[in-house]
Amino acid sequence: MKYLLKMSYLGCDYHGFQIQDNAKTIAGTLKKNCETLFNAPCTIQGCSRTDTGVHALVYFAACEVNGGNLVPCERIPYALNHLLPSDISVSDCFNVSDDFNPRHTEYKEYRYIVHNSPFKDPFLHKRAVRVPDKIDENLLDKEAKSFIGTHDFSSFMATGSPVNTTVRTIKYFNVERDGDKIIFSVAADGFLYNMVRIMVGTLLDISKGKIEVGKISEIIEKKDRKASGVTAPPDGLYLSKVIYKENF
Repeated sequence: MKYLLKMSYLGCDYHGFQIQDNAKTIAGTLKKNCETLFNAPCTIQGCSRTDTGVHALVYFAACEVNGGNLVPCERIPYALNHLLPSDISVSDCFNVSDDFNPRHTEYKEYRYIVHNSPFKDPFLHKRAVRVPDKIDENLLDKEAKSFIGTHDFSSFMATGSPVNTTVRTIKYFNVERDGDKIIFSVAADGFLYNMVRIMVGTLLDISKGKIEVGKISEIIEKKDRKASGVTAPPDGLYLSKVIYKENF
């Protein structure tokens, strides 16, 4: 039996989603509690890789159960939330076919939150990245539009990442202000390792005057990680939308 779990989580205390030896992860925690619920071995597969400290407003994970207790799908979120720690929540559950792969999405959206203030906010600790100097969100929104379309994003991928292709299609990239928060929202058919954090870091380097305005298209063409900006910290990054052909 395979279930698709709709989730959200705060990644502060986890070493990412993927199961790792000798490290606390979202998938490892989910697997442990699913096996308690079903009293059977479970295999967990996530819709996306999220790294240490990265959060998810929306996340989908497939849980394949090999035998054990039969639990009605509609009861699984309630049962798992009773077992899971308070920083992981399951809000819905769907029966899916055995060959369903949660990574096969139409597109995903990531959101990056910058706290643009000279003063610390303890309630945003590990939930946003503070930049004290004033950010011109309108300038960065205009600059972000250069990422839109189908490009080779080699310049925005962590070096040494094993991938079949570095070509991705970005649907939109918006930069908006909400009070003292600057919100970067980017959607694509897929993302390379650290791609969002490097794109945001590049935009922040433009804001700081470290990279010239109007250079993003040129950086894309160079296909060289050294041409782009810093990798922004993980704290401000959230997986915010996961869209499938199916209506989950």
